[in-house]
Formats: sequence, C-alpha cells, structure tokens
Amino acid sequence: MLYGIILSFITLIAILLIVVVLLQPGQKEGLSGGLAAGMAGGAAMGARRTADLLSKTTTILAVLFLSLSVLANFAIDRGDGTESTIQQQGMPDQVETDFQVPSQTESAVPQQQEEEN
Repeated sequence: MLYGIILSFITLIAILLIVVVLLQPGQKEGLSGGLAAGMAGGAAMGARRTADLLSKTTTILAVLFLSLSVLANFAIDRGDGTESTIQQQGMPDQVETDFQVPSQTESAVPQQQEEEN
C-alpha cells in the first residue's frame, strides 16, 4: 500500500522534473529567454528571475525524486520468507545420468597385447 503511494509520487515528480528541465533556457532560448518578455509586458517576471526559479525548482524536484526512490526501496513488501525465489524452488530431483564410474569404464588408450614367444 505504502509502496504504491510512494511510486505514484515518484511518477508525478519525474513528469514535473522533465517539464521543468525542458523549460530551462539553452542558448538564449527557453521560457526565460523568449517567452518571459511577452508575459505581462515583461514586467512580472524577468528573464533572470525565471531562470533562477527553474533552477531552484529542478534542484528541489531532483532531491525529492532521489529521496523518495531510496524510501521506496525500504517500503517494498518483501513477504514472509527470507529466501530468494530460486532458493524457494529448491534443488531439482536427482538427475539420472548414463555415466559410469571411472573405474568401470574402458580405457580410452588401446592396450597393447603382449606377444608370447
């Protein structure tokens, strides 16, 4: 339950972080360079203040994203068992093989027969 709530906040923050990063100015572009001057005659929010606001917002969202991601790791429902899925499956039954014990197999090196004189 808690994990689902944290995961939804992480998703929301990730989307907001993408939008804020894309709004940041590049080389004389972006919200602070081109669009801020047109909003309210350019008096409400200058280009520099918009860049500062977007920079601070990016920092805050990034810190929230990181901290919620770490918190989500501890909120995962791990179940009752302490064994992994592979350990819970157990060892497979003894596999039957056609191998013979080495002492019962014939030698791979041909034996020379001794001649009787």
